[in-house]
Amino acid sequence: MNDAGPVPSHGSGPRFFRPRAFMISAGFVLLIAIGAIWVIIALQKFITFPRARPSVQQPGARTAAGGEEIWFDVDGARVEAWFLPARTTARAPLLVHAHGNGELIDIQVQSVAPLRDAGIGVLLVEYPGYGRSTGSPSEESVVATFLAAYDWASHESRVDPERIIGYGRSLGGGAVAQLAALRPLAALVLESTFTSIGALVRAKGIPSWLVVNEFDTRAVLAKYPGPVLILHGTQDGTFPVALAHALHKASPRSELHLQDCGHNDCPPQWELVLSFLDKNGVFSKSVSGGSP
Repeated sequence: MNDAGPVPSHGSGPRFFRPRAFMISAGFVLLIAIGAIWVIIALQKFITFPRARPSVQQPGARTAAGGEEIWFDVDGARVEAWFLPARTTARAPLLVHAHGNGELIDIQVQSVAPLRDAGIGVLLVEYPGYGRSTGSPSEESVVATFLAAYDWASHESRVDPERIIGYGRSLGGGAVAQLAALRPLAALVLESTFTSIGALVRAKGIPSWLVVNEFDTRAVLAKYPGPVLILHGTQDGTFPVALAHALHKASPRSELHLQDCGHNDCPPQWELVLSFLDKNGVFSKSVSGGSP
């Protein structure tokens, strides 16, 4: 009988699955993923809705211009608006004004004076969380605010509800376009705006499920039946002029006017706006008070 000796120990063999190490690694990867998602969402919110500096606030501008302070209760927040009546005793058209991000209604008062002189009232609507308004800005809260503004204006005795016009610059273009999808606007004026915030975000490689604010302006214009005036700077580095051409193509009743300027330095084109409204039967330049 041959004695081969003791059987050598082979140990327990390789451990391909170590539960504790796996849980630690998986938890680490999950934290990284959650952190990346949080950064992507936070960055979108910051870029879309940067707050204006407190020093920009000029609350005295309203009283100096003879404006009236209006407050809207929107989803638990109080959002401010300034009503600047037309310089006429008749029921007048109203331009609902949406400013760009990083701005406030305070700095719009002097700019819109030519409209009031011509016989058009102006409602400067703030965004939730901006200036003296409470709440947090988002596509949902902004649209809710502009719906509240429209509904107030449509019952105001000094406003002709059949001639409410939406005007939006930059981010404001997205706001009034969404308003036009939900309420009847007599006309739209879009200055230096975009086709869709969501499309711009996705173009950076962000998946659709991480897009925070869509603001699909092009989709609204494709269905909006009224006249649209599109104003854009050929040197715009924020929203390239190609986006203005895309909006013009999407809207069956749009006019496109280009200026040799950038995103924030284009001078007001109120005479062009008045002519556009006159041509489309929303406002008559030849009659004081804007009666068509």
